[in-house]
Amino acid sequence: MLDLKKDFPILNQTVNDEPLVYLDNAATTQKPTQVLDAVRHYYDFDNANVHRGVHTLAERATADYEAGREKVRKFINAGSTKEVLFTRGTTTGLNWIARWAEEILKPGDEILISVMEHHSNVVPWQQAATKSGAKLKFVYLKEGELDMDDLKAKLTDKTKFVSLAHVSNVLGVINPIKAIAQLAHEHGAYMVVDGAQSTPHMAIDVQDLDADFFAFSGHKMAGPTGIGVLYGKEEILNQMSPVEFGGEMIDFVYESHSTWSELPWKFEAGTPNIAGGIGLGAAVDYLSAIGMEQIHQHEAELIDYVMPKLRAIPGLTIYGPQDNHKRGGVIAFNLDGLHPHDVATALDMEGVAVRAGHHCAQPLLSYLDVSATARASFYIYNSKADCDKLVDAILKTKEFFGV
Repeated sequence: MLDLKKDFPILNQTVNDEPLVYLDNAATTQKPTQVLDAVRHYYDFDNANVHRGVHTLAERATADYEAGREKVRKFINAGSTKEVLFTRGTTTGLNWIARWAEEILKPGDEILISVMEHHSNVVPWQQAATKSGAKLKFVYLKEGELDMDDLKAKLTDKTKFVSLAHVSNVLGVINPIKAIAQLAHEHGAYMVVDGAQSTPHMAIDVQDLDADFFAFSGHKMAGPTGIGVLYGKEEILNQMSPVEFGGEMIDFVYESHSTWSELPWKFEAGTPNIAGGIGLGAAVDYLSAIGMEQIHQHEAELIDYVMPKLRAIPGLTIYGPQDNHKRGGVIAFNLDGLHPHDVATALDMEGVAVRAGHHCAQPLLSYLDVSATARASFYIYNSKADCDKLVDAILKTKEFFGV
């Protein structure tokens, strides 16, 4: 088991007079000292705008910022840094793709997503369908997993985009993206992947997955907020129009028209999140030093440890696949007779931080016939002791409310 809590200063505190047990990692992760130091170093010593300056600070900032991009490229095995676009996060990346889809979709075309998607992978496609006249179709579930038979039945030559979460932020299920990408390409569709919940937790190889697009967020992988990545195959990105216009993304501006810079800067208008890019590079260094296989194994051990204990609690319903090996470190649950917000508040009194609500996945919760769930989600600094504290806090909650 990994023992990394010492690297995360925020975890060394008490909440409601209890040691903090942070289990809201699907929403955002904590930042190690190494990332905090990298961001602080930029602001303390190298704070300058990037790419166009020739003075020393600008050159150092540019070198570190672009080094962050190269670290990301290696981390996900993109073919070139031209394929690594810095964004504000997963949501921005998915919106950029859907905006392009509006330009190329026609009435009669189809977009295929699943009922388990985060709103960021639903609403942009709803807009694309409305504006283009294309049809948005949903794949449903079977025993807490993506129903592959349903997907194969709905995937046709009319399908132009397939957009799916690699890992569900509610069910925790790991979707077979590589196999689905092959099916999508056999029908001539683009494969779009929401990697927000997979990239922090397992080794990602976008070339092996054969994803056409892959989006993820820095803040869910021990990096800063406000920075994310959209990977896209170079030949496709070259076909796409920029979404934002202005400084940095131009080559030359004439009175009547403008030309665009080369990839990846063609998509990165304005002053970027320089500290975020540098901090994300530091997060990649930190995770890579641990090893993504070790991280995945650590979380799998935590799930194998805690799930039997949770399943033994009377009145506790757990959503998602029954097979622990088909899920990541996300557990959505409800306690009979209690609203999830009451459960989360009670757990917070024990120092245990979990999320409660619809988790930006209202179509999924409607499909499950629940209005909300509580959700515990694990990361590299969590331990079996944290699992025990979660179980103990749930049992105390049941006792307190008499359910």
